[in-house]
Amino acid sequence: MKLARIGPPGHERPAILDAEGRLRDLSAHVADIGQEALSQAELQRLAAIDVHTLAVIEAPVRYGPPVAEVGKIICIGLNYTDHAAEVGLPVPTEPTVFIKASRPSGANDTVRLPKGAEKGDWEVELAIVIGKGGLYIEEDDALDHVAGYCLFHDVSERSYQMERGGQWTKGKSFPGFAPLGPWLVTTDEIGDPGDLGIWLEVNGERHQDGSTRNLVFGVRRLVSYLSRFFALEPGDVIATGTPAGVGLGLTPPRFLKGGDTVRLGIDGLGVQAQRILAWEDPR
Repeated sequence: MKLARIGPPGHERPAILDAEGRLRDLSAHVADIGQEALSQAELQRLAAIDVHTLAVIEAPVRYGPPVAEVGKIICIGLNYTDHAAEVGLPVPTEPTVFIKASRPSGANDTVRLPKGAEKGDWEVELAIVIGKGGLYIEEDDALDHVAGYCLFHDVSERSYQMERGGQWTKGKSFPGFAPLGPWLVTTDEIGDPGDLGIWLEVNGERHQDGSTRNLVFGVRRLVSYLSRFFALEPGDVIATGTPAGVGLGLTPPRFLKGGDTVRLGIDGLGVQAQRILAWEDPR
């Protein structure tokens, strides 16, 4: 099942994709895709609806963040073997964890760089959406706590991340730096989240072209591990890291600037496309 939230910011309504890829209006059956809608019981109820009885939502539409009430965005750094190699750092023996303190934006919303940005960077990531909270979750039970998966763009300003006191969160949390979606895809549609193609292009040039097979720590391990340090709650998002091909790792390094366009995707999770603006650019 692919769930979405459609409409202008702050006024999104819930939708579902049918087998032909058409959006159908879910608002008669659920108020929003919030924390309560992420439970297994609610997801099963929504999955039982005959989508052909729902009104078609005609394109074009804006895809908002597919989860209305995101709590924490917990990010994992250096979680692909090839990405650790390209930035010259050892593969971690435990997950490298930081918080992204910005609210999710829509999959295709404009991304504006901070004032004086020097090293805006891209990172395509698989995101886990928690549907059932918990502490000290066992790995064997971890998938019971997952509502589904999303495509996520972990936009960064590397100068803030690496040259302003070593605080990763400072470089990751500018408004608009967390495009999420277009859909929340439930776990039954993703056979193995550890075997998905993942890619990103800047101005039509592919820079990231990898697979979640190269994850150092997979979905079960991350959910279990993080639950030792955080009370995981419905609506939390775990961004699982990015493969090789980020701007920082290129020779010479390349960074985002106003006027760039970025496209990214993951098998089964859809595609995002964002226009990049400098701070001074008009919308």
